[in-house]
Amino acid sequence: MSNRLKNESSPYLQQHADNPVDWYPWGEEAFEKAKKENKLIFLSIGYSTCHWCHVMAHESFEDQKVADILNENFVSIKLDREERPDIDKTYMNVCQIMNGSGGWPLTIIMTPGKKPFFSGTYIPKSGKMGMMGLVDLLKKVEEMWESEPQKLKETGQNIKNMLESTVKKEGKQKMSKFVLRNAFHIFSKSFDTHYGGFLPAPKFPSPHNLMFLLRYWKSTKNKEALRIVKKTLRKMRLGGIYDHIGGGFHRYSTDNEWLVPHFEKMIYDQALLTIIYLEAYQITQEEIYVKTARDILKYVLRHMKSEEGGFFTAEDADSEGEEGVFYTWTLNELKSILTENELKVTKKVYQVEQEGNYLDESTKKKNGRNILHLKDPLNEQNVEKETIEKINEKLYRAREQKIHPQKDTKRLTDWNSLMIVALSKASRIDKKNKEKYQKEAENAITYLIKNHFNGQEELLHQDTENKENRKAFIDDYAFFIWALLEMFQTNFNPKHINLALRLQEEMFDQFWDEDGGAFFFSSKEEEAVLAQQKVYYDGAIPSGNSVAFYNIMRLYHLTSDNKYFQKAENLMQNYATKVFQASTSYTFFLLGVDIYYVKNHLLTILGPGKEEVLGILREKFLPYTLILAPKNKDHKEKLEFINPALPEMRSPQNGFLAYICDEKSCKVPVSSIEDILEIISS
Repeated sequence: MSNRLKNESSPYLQQHADNPVDWYPWGEEAFEKAKKENKLIFLSIGYSTCHWCHVMAHESFEDQKVADILNENFVSIKLDREERPDIDKTYMNVCQIMNGSGGWPLTIIMTPGKKPFFSGTYIPKSGKMGMMGLVDLLKKVEEMWESEPQKLKETGQNIKNMLESTVKKEGKQKMSKFVLRNAFHIFSKSFDTHYGGFLPAPKFPSPHNLMFLLRYWKSTKNKEALRIVKKTLRKMRLGGIYDHIGGGFHRYSTDNEWLVPHFEKMIYDQALLTIIYLEAYQITQEEIYVKTARDILKYVLRHMKSEEGGFFTAEDADSEGEEGVFYTWTLNELKSILTENELKVTKKVYQVEQEGNYLDESTKKKNGRNILHLKDPLNEQNVEKETIEKINEKLYRAREQKIHPQKDTKRLTDWNSLMIVALSKASRIDKKNKEKYQKEAENAITYLIKNHFNGQEELLHQDTENKENRKAFIDDYAFFIWALLEMFQTNFNPKHINLALRLQEEMFDQFWDEDGGAFFFSSKEEEAVLAQQKVYYDGAIPSGNSVAFYNIMRLYHLTSDNKYFQKAENLMQNYATKVFQASTSYTFFLLGVDIYYVKNHLLTILGPGKEEVLGILREKFLPYTLILAPKNKDHKEKLEFINPALPEMRSPQNGFLAYICDEKSCKVPVSSIEDILEIISS
């Protein structure tokens, strides 16, 4: 029989709808029951493509013995972390406070008043390797609740107090540009000179670390920063973390070589990696980088785009009850698909072995399955391009016949926005697919506007089909504003910059902490669980505060409105202590710090020759230049608020004129690309 999750829209909750555990979704029904019956709450947080969530579900939540203990003594709640990131971040902070680390599945046991006294991640059903099993843990906790409930309540209250103290008002100080150099030196020391990335394993792509290093190279001309980025991107592209048959990147590498990945695919990784590969291409003009970006976007548009236009959340690591089965190959499988010559080429190019290179999870021995990877880029190997393309197409078609990993079809505002950023940048940088990517980006914005706002024109966290939809969180606002700014830099449409400015004002109004500075994660209008949270740290994706800072700095240079500069300085002061202590944990925030300390330019281009100029400029890596190139007279009039001098700027009948301003002054208009580059590079 199904439990209470059967009517939930979340794919993750649906996965647990037939568990014998009497799961409740997060809500008042569960909390009222806990209070009425004086029962502890067992909270399990995860997401649909989480491998260890599946393992714990199979071991424990599908087990009748575990279910009987939970059903008799606890009120059990299942939560999708992607639907309710506010609750997830609150209890993940609890886990960090109690254990010094965290992850998913996140396991919390708390009092009926939602105050946690136990936290952990994956817990096996039975004890092993010195770890208490879930069955024994539940029994012990229940005994304590019977014999000494006050002790557990006091522990829960202490944890709540500690959680509240993490968002207290901090002393503010000025942030010097030294933090940029400090972050670079830390990355330089931890750089894996052989395989790229940063030691130790597991290695996460963390593209915002590489974005920081590219800007550090740009502003300081430090060649080592660029070398680190190039080596890392090249080795990732060659390794098993990249899907050589279907495109796109897996979640992270379990080893130093980028060979053995955790196989799930997240939409935010595809977006952020597309951005960094495109930026590397701007700098180097090396084909491997733009080709990788194209292949990522090909995968996304082919497999992760909904009919309505939004982008899905993730694809699972597991299929047929095992991780990696969909993506790995035995030699016999390859023999049944390829000709003898094609098999010979595949074995050589993709490093295929009879015994395989992928370890069985239970035995830790090679199981005959191969993760395809390259020793050198294809264009550096003695193999015909047509042959490899034919092999890849055959393997792709064969793989499509396999049982696919489950796809999480939620469409989240923040992660969709990251894909819009990637597509917007791709439309500017990749001339070959300019129109295609611009159309996809514009369609995705239209989709969000249509489906991710409610009747009161309030931004929502996910599409309106979700009946439990929540008002947007800081990440939704910050990432969507970033997307709109990138789209504006692509098509210069006033409606996109106007919406960005409107949302930025709403963000100030709803999330800004006037007393403590910085942005809360949830709207001040929303009731907080335990305590209002602020997220600073840039993890797998940048924090909303970091992206907001980046946006605000760009809005300041775009509009010259001093209110943005004042908010930016407030944020910098609020971040200072944290960044001084661990600068490499805030690398996206450092993108904004970099903008703060480097001279920026607003470049207005008018005249029929502007398209040719834009094409040349977009080949360059110009992180400190914002461009204004109105499409027509109507747009020019509507963009006057950005540059009050715009109506007076002459638009020549032939060629173009470029008006260049920095924070302090404007130059005499110029009419050659050489003059533009000389001024903005000064």
